[in-house]
Amino acid sequence: MMYVVSDTHFFDEHLLGIDNFAPRPFDSVDEMNKAIINNWNSRVTNDDIVYHLGDIAVNYTKPPRVGDQQVLSVLRELNGRLVLIKGNHDRRDLFKFLASHNYQVAGHPKFEFHDVGKLIKYNHQQLYMTHYPMMMGIAPQIVNLHGHIHHYMVPSANNINVGIDAPELDLLDQHLPFGTPILLREVDYIAQKKVELLKNKQNK
Repeated sequence: MMYVVSDTHFFDEHLLGIDNFAPRPFDSVDEMNKAIINNWNSRVTNDDIVYHLGDIAVNYTKPPRVGDQQVLSVLRELNGRLVLIKGNHDRRDLFKFLASHNYQVAGHPKFEFHDVGKLIKYNHQQLYMTHYPMMMGIAPQIVNLHGHIHHYMVPSANNINVGIDAPELDLLDQHLPFGTPILLREVDYIAQKKVELLKNKQNK
């Protein structure tokens, strides 16, 4: 199975609580981290691939190498192989640290790294996975999966926010527990529902 997720923000105490930007109803980062890990692993197996579109963690522990080790410890708890696309909160030194501690899962490296994005083909279309939302212009065959903007939505059917606190998740028929990665076939469903949503807004 192939999944996608973004903006886990492990260890980020600044996002705790309820607000319009990134509603996270947890009392501590430990509670948030454990919820994401448990909900992730309830769905993802080690035979699966998860595309993580950036902002893995925000950890200000010093020295930074100690924080990097803490992030690695969390990522080791997550099932699946991780294709990591760099977000604005992802330090290059973190990626270097993870690369130096890479290991095998189901016969493949646990981590794969991309600075800007990754383009894949899926279900007769192209998915361009980036951290920041991209304005693709007239390219109906390309869907941009992104994160970064948390509980906000780009008013374009070709841009799908897949962050763990994205409003697009509400378009799914089934509520996903906080932090659960989305199947790529669920992205197709979200895209169809978003087309309907935008048309309804235009007609009002």
